Amino acid sequence: MKKALLVLAAGLMLGALAAQAKLPAPPAKTEAQKKADADKAAAAKAHDAAELAKAEDRALANYKRNHGGGMPMQKK
Repeated sequence: MKKALLVLAAGLMLGALAAQAKLPAPPAKTEAQKKADADKAAAAKAHDAAELAKAEDRALANYKRNHGGGMPMQKK
């Protein structure tokens, strides 16, 4: 039992030391890389907007198909 606790304590200490380790900073990006990243982000945003528009159109078509396209009129 004491050996298990000793191993557990040693593992916790090593884990704590590893958690404090620092990673080196990533290399600085060039202007071309920054522009490419911005273009990629803009393309992804446009694609997401198009996908959202298609999904909204499908949802609207489904709603109209299942609910008759509007509210029923009440007779007087």
